Amino acid sequence: MSGLLAGRRLVITGIISESSIAFSVARLAQEQGATVVLTAYGRPTLVTRLARRLPQEPPVVELDVTDTAHLDSLADRLGEHLDGVDGILHSIAHAPEGCLGGNFVDAPWPDVSTALHTSTYSLKALVAACRPLLRPGASVVGMDFDASRTWPDYDWMGVAKAGLEATSRYLARHLGPEGIRVNLVAAGPLRTLAARGIGGDGSAFEDDWARTAPLGWNAADAGPVARTCVALLSDWLPATTGEIVHADGGQHVIGA
Repeated sequence: MSGLLAGRRLVITGIISESSIAFSVARLAQEQGATVVLTAYGRPTLVTRLARRLPQEPPVVELDVTDTAHLDSLADRLGEHLDGVDGILHSIAHAPEGCLGGNFVDAPWPDVSTALHTSTYSLKALVAACRPLLRPGASVVGMDFDASRTWPDYDWMGVAKAGLEATSRYLARHLGPEGIRVNLVAAGPLRTLAARGIGGDGSAFEDDWARTAPLGWNAADAGPVARTCVALLSDWLPATTGEIVHADGGQHVIGA
């Protein structure tokens, strides 16, 4: 099969609905020739049903990135479907309600620690769990939302994303000698289940983004973000690591 990802074997996390960025990435990756394995948190039967809507139904492996037993067995379980891994999509983030929606000052440490564990440390944990299968030339791509600025209602998730950005840079430093690249894609706002969980007036935020982004922005279309992820998961950027690639219509270059 020809395509940008022909012959590449990918592990894709974070599918919870067809609106998930990860679902768009999985679909495009298969169209570009990749072999894909999905991971599922909490509801593997749901992800299995969603997997049937992809061009080819991929296997689904259960994974809670905060569960040591799941991580310790991940390489063996992935090895039942793949003889190596050429790419990982980390599309995992969660913060309790008390960490969002203007609760920054009052958020308790147990809630904050949950947000950081799930949304930040999990990148390192996932990569370490997959490391026995990672091949030279492999690419790790994580989903980001520009942490250089504060955003309405984003609060501790913004801190978690700042930590994710630092984590990706240190992974790039430590895994580069093994030929493994680590990059993030900072997407503009998309209408995903995760975004709806943040609260606030999402439509006003989307409208403002579309108005100010030089290229415009369609919050209902994850396609441009998926294409950026697929490009990074391919072998076409072999000297790019530790980067944050913006797929946001250019909004990040616009001042207040």
